[in-house]
Amino acid sequence: MGRLSAGIIPVTPFQQNCTILFDDETKIGVVVDPGGDVDHIFEAIKQNGLDIQAIWITHGHLDHAGGAMELKEKLGNIEIIGPHKDDAPLLSNIETQAAKYGAGGMRNCQPDRFLEEGDVVSFGDHSFAVLHCPGHAPGHVVLFNEAARFAHVGDVLFNGSVGRTDLPGGSHETLIRMIKEKLLPLGDDVGFICGHGPGGRFGDERRTNPFLV
Repeated sequence: MGRLSAGIIPVTPFQQNCTILFDDETKIGVVVDPGGDVDHIFEAIKQNGLDIQAIWITHGHLDHAGGAMELKEKLGNIEIIGPHKDDAPLLSNIETQAAKYGAGGMRNCQPDRFLEEGDVVSFGDHSFAVLHCPGHAPGHVVLFNEAARFAHVGDVLFNGSVGRTDLPGGSHETLIRMIKEKLLPLGDDVGFICGHGPGGRFGDERRTNPFLV
């Protein structure tokens, strides 16, 4: 087994961190949250010789899932996995939301499989525990790799901030509780990639994030 590696491709005017997680030896991997600009994502996959086995979705907002169906087709109809089923209404409303924002090319998303708390998703020898963390979106999931001490937190937690909760289905109280009860206990040493901007470590956020202190 090689090392778990990650590449980030900021996509669309929302500058969402589409993330490619892959094994640096086998080049097997997955794409997390392809929100759009699918041609750029596909080109990065080809240039790096990656074998993408699935698309993982952290939550149903258009900037995270709007390009998933197109990428699925380009990659030979691989599975779209996640998020939690509570985000199904968001996934079926992407095209309507995209029209409001003037964001072209985004499509409604139909996952092949929804995720639940306690599920495990994997590629090659790299396994991720699934944590259901609503607050930003009702069906948001976080993906945690114990071996690498790494989490993909989507829009739950940011470097110095937290996810917005003024969108339909959002709850600031729930979001903060999820961070404090599910994420921070994983350990101060856990590094994370988030949905926008730079990542960080849970310990730094616990000590300095103004929403958590």
